[in-house]
Amino acid sequence: MSTPVAPAAGAPAALADRAPVRIGAPTAVGLLLVGLWQAVCTWFEVPVYLVPSPADIARTLVADWGLLSTALATTLKITFAAFALAVVLGVAAAFLFVQSRLIEVSLFPYAIVLQVTPIVAIAPLIIIWVKDPIPAMVICATIVALFPIISNTILGLRSVNPGLKNLFKLNRATRWQTLMRLRVPSALPYFFGGLRISSGLALIGAVVAEFVAGTGGTASGLAYQILQSGFQLNIPRLFAALLLITATGIVLFMAMAWLSKWALGGWHESEMDH
Repeated sequence: MSTPVAPAAGAPAALADRAPVRIGAPTAVGLLLVGLWQAVCTWFEVPVYLVPSPADIARTLVADWGLLSTALATTLKITFAAFALAVVLGVAAAFLFVQSRLIEVSLFPYAIVLQVTPIVAIAPLIIIWVKDPIPAMVICATIVALFPIISNTILGLRSVNPGLKNLFKLNRATRWQTLMRLRVPSALPYFFGGLRISSGLALIGAVVAEFVAGTGGTASGLAYQILQSGFQLNIPRLFAALLLITATGIVLFMAMAWLSKWALGGWHESEMDH
């Protein structure tokens, strides 16, 4: 008579890490919440100008797709430009800071100042100083998205294995060789973590800047459509624009997670088991 084999202790965790479960579980929860939302709106006959049902939002999304897609393109243009600037400036600043402790202690506090200063407080000034609204909004979004890149990259560049660092010293490696062959590979997981945060913050910064700028016409983004929909009590369109912003944020995060998996999955332990 064979003895039954007990399941491994890590079986539930392994099951949860499988791709179908990781995708299907949150999808099922989302569908359940949407169905509950639709049922409540239908059962209690909630007015559409208070809380539209998912069906109302879907119909508005289809009917107003031309307007909303143009606004989405404007918001994405600002978001991508700000994100690219944040990555370039953040990495450059981090590389500069790790070269000298004096430079870091002299300049890093100003990066913190940019992080803790509310963007809604300085956005009107930037919009006044920069005449063109699009570059002004890009600058605002860049300020919001910059700090995670700087802080995470600095942390990664300094999180070097002491044994490997001593090995490089024993082999008389130059500062450039140590930077490119030791510090940069060690910093990559931290850098990609910063990308995940910064991509979402770039989108938030773009939306906040659009709210402050209040630009209309061909330069209007999703935030402007939300403002206009609120003024006109077109609440289904407001929710549709909000849905597009949320979906964009999710796609950006997933894209950064895929990029991290692609870059680190073959050699770094942080991605090899996921």
